[in-house]
Amino acid sequence: MFNKILIANRGEIACRIIRTCQKLGIKTVAIYSDADQKALHVQQADEAYRVGQAAPQDSYLNGEKIIEIAHTSGAEAIHPGYGFLAEQASFAQAVEDAGLIFVGPTPETIAAMGDKTEARRRMAEAGVPIVPGLTEAVTSPEEATAAAVQLGFPVLLKASAGGGGKGMRVVEAEADVKRAFEAAQREALAAFGDDSVYLERYLDQPRHIEIQVLGDAHGNVVHLGDRECSIQRRHQKLIEEAPSPVLSAEARAAMGEAAVQAAKAVDYRGAGTIEFLYHDGEFFFLEMNTRLQVEHPVTELVTGLDIVDWQLRVASGEPLNFGQEDVELNGHAIECRIVSEDPSTGFLPSTGVITRLETPTGPGVRWDGGVAEGFEVSPHYDPLLGKLIVHAPTRAAAISRMSRALDALVLTGVESSVLFHRRVMDEPDFRAGSFSIRYLEQHPELVEVADSASALRAAAVAAALLEEGHRRLHRTSRISGNGSNAISAWRASGWPWRRERP
Repeated sequence: MFNKILIANRGEIACRIIRTCQKLGIKTVAIYSDADQKALHVQQADEAYRVGQAAPQDSYLNGEKIIEIAHTSGAEAIHPGYGFLAEQASFAQAVEDAGLIFVGPTPETIAAMGDKTEARRRMAEAGVPIVPGLTEAVTSPEEATAAAVQLGFPVLLKASAGGGGKGMRVVEAEADVKRAFEAAQREALAAFGDDSVYLERYLDQPRHIEIQVLGDAHGNVVHLGDRECSIQRRHQKLIEEAPSPVLSAEARAAMGEAAVQAAKAVDYRGAGTIEFLYHDGEFFFLEMNTRLQVEHPVTELVTGLDIVDWQLRVASGEPLNFGQEDVELNGHAIECRIVSEDPSTGFLPSTGVITRLETPTGPGVRWDGGVAEGFEVSPHYDPLLGKLIVHAPTRAAAISRMSRALDALVLTGVESSVLFHRRVMDEPDFRAGSFSIRYLEQHPELVEVADSASALRAAAVAAALLEEGHRRLHRTSRISGNGSNAISAWRASGWPWRRERP
């Protein structure tokens, strides 16, 4: 096992990796930009080094500088987390060339699965079902139009490199192909430095279900069950749960086997995720994420495994000490991504200083956060503030537990998605497990602002009273309560609250 690792990331995921390293007795090295000098991950690490200015390209994307800091600090390995350099094959190769260990798959695997057309080709060869479409990029509007006509409309134009919903366009008619192709190319080039795009058939209302896999350097691969990730905005996830409420035992087993087959086809090492689209009882390979997923905690809670722990063990050369038959799934877990975005404005980012933060605790409740009171939310980085995760024996009990946890979560100073998540927990289709990736389109009420002037005034008054009470209560001491009194302000907004408890 390693003595010291550098974490090439920030925020929530850096704090998450530090926590496991502390458990294992591994020293941690943090890096920070000018905007993150006082960030939580900097405070929690054993050492911290400035990597550059606030802009990502000058800091967290500066691979050369990060490797230099690793050598200076005496780190033996680099953990990339997710985002930034995590799926950049050239960085993984540079780490290895520098005599360091990259905590993740090989550069060859990252490169193969990072190219969406190459990934589709490999999966097709391995017998993993793929969405009907091309396995090569299209190079012109004319070529894209011909391919779309052959596939049949609607089609989906997708960037060959990267993910996160960037470089994607749904095309309904032949006349729209040229404009969509050019827009997808521009967005892909800006996001990934690669403007290549391809086409596949557009599935109207599929579910987004993924399988967590673990592989080692000795040829062993297991899957850790499935996750439901269908509730999204702009193709980016907002709520995840494990297991999916829709899969039959047979479908779950088949999807797990396909994921293991996919991982073995690329000699996968470390933690990775195979993403599928599930539609009318069939599933199709979407992509492989060759890194730790944001939503990995729900899998940890239903399996009892620390996935970061196993990332580090595999990277240090250890084999998996368990097989597929040893993986047991227990209960149900739900994760809400708490982001500094305003759902009522189309999830536009919100910046500012966090003035108050109280996170829920108790049995089956977990908070993975990367911010603290006084932290300034910057426009330079991902808006994820933290993840609220719960675990319970059943899905219904998990929903109720999440409702209570959201009630207790207090976060002021920036707009956030907390109220949106609370509304989802009460929404009948969600509670019934009846939804697809178009859930937000079908439920605009979840992001609407109360249109009653009296309700808004009441909310403002309630919030003011709440803040005044808080100031009086904590004038001489640090905040330590569970924040459940915040419910009153939300009630005043006019949302119909239901108190269903297990």
